[in-house]
Amino acid sequence: VQLEESGGGLVQTGGSLRLACKLSGRPGAYETPFSHFDLAWYRQAPGKERVVVATISGTGDVADYADFVKGRFAISRDNKLDALTLQMNNLQPADTALYYCNRAGGSFGSWGQGTQVTVSS
Repeated sequence: VQLEESGGGLVQTGGSLRLACKLSGRPGAYETPFSHFDLAWYRQAPGKERVVVATISGTGDVADYADFVKGRFAISRDNKLDALTLQMNNLQPADTALYYCNRAGGSFGSWGQGTQVTVSS
Protein backbone atom coordinates (compact mmCIF):
# COMPACT_ATOMS: atom_id res chain seq x y z
CA VAL A 1 0.00 0.00 0.00
CA GLN A 2 1.23 3.46 -0.87
CA LEU A 3 -0.01 6.60 0.82
CA GLU A 4 0.63 10.04 -0.62
CA GLU A 5 -0.36 13.11 1.36
CA SER A 6 -0.47 16.61 -0.08
CA GLY A 7 -1.96 20.03 0.45
CA GLY A 8 0.02 21.28 3.42
CA GLY A 9 1.60 24.68 3.61
CA LEU A 10 2.17 27.82 5.61
CA VAL A 11 -0.91 29.76 6.70
CA GLN A 12 -1.72 32.47 9.18
CA THR A 13 -3.82 31.91 12.26
CA GLY A 14 -7.45 31.59 11.25
CA GLY A 15 -6.62 30.37 7.77
CA SER A 16 -7.70 27.19 5.99
CA LEU A 17 -6.09 24.30 4.20
CA ARG A 18 -7.40 21.21 2.49
CA LEU A 19 -5.27 18.11 2.76
CA ALA A 20 -5.51 15.25 0.31
CA CYS A 21 -4.43 11.63 0.54
CA LYS A 22 -4.18 9.24 -2.36
CA LEU A 23 -4.15 5.54 -1.53
CA SER A 24 -2.83 3.02 -4.02
CA GLY A 25 -2.17 -0.69 -4.08
CA ARG A 26 -4.34 -3.13 -2.19
CA PRO A 27 -3.89 -4.27 1.41
CA GLY A 28 -3.59 -7.92 2.23
CA ALA A 29 -3.31 -11.07 0.20
CA TYR A 30 -6.88 -10.74 -1.04
CA GLU A 31 -6.50 -7.19 -2.33
CA THR A 32 -9.29 -5.87 -0.18
CA PRO A 33 -10.68 -2.56 -1.42
CA PHE A 34 -9.94 0.49 0.71
CA SER A 35 -13.68 0.98 1.13
CA HIS A 36 -13.62 -1.94 3.58
CA PHE A 37 -11.42 0.00 5.98
CA ASP A 38 -11.97 2.90 8.32
CA LEU A 39 -9.40 5.59 7.55
CA ALA A 40 -7.85 8.34 9.60
CA TRP A 41 -5.76 11.46 9.56
CA TYR A 42 -2.96 11.64 12.09
CA ARG A 43 -0.52 14.38 12.99
CA GLN A 44 2.82 14.59 14.68
CA ALA A 45 4.17 17.81 16.09
CA PRO A 46 7.91 18.25 16.71
CA GLY A 47 8.99 16.33 19.77
CA LYS A 48 5.58 14.75 20.25
CA GLU A 49 3.96 11.43 19.44
CA ARG A 50 1.73 10.87 16.46
CA VAL A 51 -1.94 11.32 17.38
CA VAL A 52 -5.25 10.73 15.67
CA VAL A 53 -6.95 13.82 14.32
CA ALA A 54 -10.04 12.36 12.65
CA THR A 55 -11.45 9.03 11.54
CA ILE A 56 -14.05 8.04 8.96
CA SER A 57 -15.91 4.81 8.39
CA GLY A 58 -15.50 2.71 5.26
CA THR A 59 -18.73 4.01 3.78
CA GLY A 60 -17.96 7.58 4.76
CA ASP A 61 -21.14 7.87 6.81
CA VAL A 62 -19.55 8.15 10.23
CA ALA A 63 -16.77 10.53 11.21
CA ASP A 64 -15.15 11.19 14.53
CA TYR A 65 -12.79 13.92 15.63
CA ALA A 66 -10.28 14.61 18.32
CA ASP A 67 -11.56 17.21 20.76
CA PHE A 68 -8.88 19.67 19.72
CA VAL A 69 -10.19 19.88 16.12
CA LYS A 70 -13.95 19.42 16.59
CA GLY A 71 -15.91 22.08 14.82
CA ARG A 72 -12.91 23.17 12.75
CA PHE A 73 -11.85 20.13 10.69
CA ALA A 74 -13.90 17.88 8.39
CA ILE A 75 -12.82 14.51 7.06
CA SER A 76 -14.25 12.96 3.91
CA ARG A 77 -13.44 10.19 1.47
CA ASP A 78 -14.11 9.18 -2.10
CA ASN A 79 -14.04 5.41 -2.44
CA LYS A 80 -14.24 5.56 -6.21
CA LEU A 81 -10.97 7.48 -6.28
CA ASP A 82 -9.36 5.85 -3.23
CA ALA A 83 -8.95 9.34 -1.82
CA LEU A 84 -9.20 10.89 1.62
CA THR A 85 -9.41 14.59 2.43
CA LEU A 86 -9.20 16.80 5.50
CA GLN A 87 -10.67 20.28 5.36
CA MET A 88 -9.06 22.40 8.06
CA ASN A 89 -10.56 25.73 9.02
CA ASN A 90 -9.69 28.31 11.66
CA LEU A 91 -6.19 26.93 11.93
CA GLN A 92 -4.22 27.69 15.06
CA PRO A 93 -0.48 27.59 15.79
CA ALA A 94 -1.08 24.42 17.85
CA ASP A 95 -2.17 22.71 14.61
CA THR A 96 1.38 22.95 13.28
CA ALA A 97 2.49 19.40 12.57
CA LEU A 98 3.25 16.80 9.96
CA TYR A 99 -0.05 15.27 8.84
CA TYR A 100 -0.44 11.66 7.70
CA CYS A 101 -3.25 9.48 6.42
CA ASN A 102 -3.58 5.79 7.12
CA ARG A 103 -5.86 3.07 8.35
CA ALA A 104 -7.82 3.98 11.45
CA GLY A 105 -6.56 2.23 14.56
CA GLY A 106 -3.22 1.33 13.05
CA SER A 107 -1.63 1.33 9.67
CA PHE A 108 -1.53 -0.56 6.42
CA GLY A 109 2.03 -1.51 7.29
CA SER A 110 3.68 1.61 6.00
CA TRP A 111 3.38 5.38 6.23
CA GLY A 112 3.65 8.08 3.65
CA GLN A 113 5.94 11.08 3.85
CA GLY A 114 3.22 13.23 5.34
CA THR A 115 2.42 16.83 4.50
CA GLN A 116 3.65 19.72 6.64
CA VAL A 117 1.17 22.22 8.02
CA THR A 118 2.62 25.33 9.61
CA VAL A 119 0.40 27.96 11.18
CA SER A 120 1.97 31.30 11.97
CA SER A 121 0.72 33.49 14.78
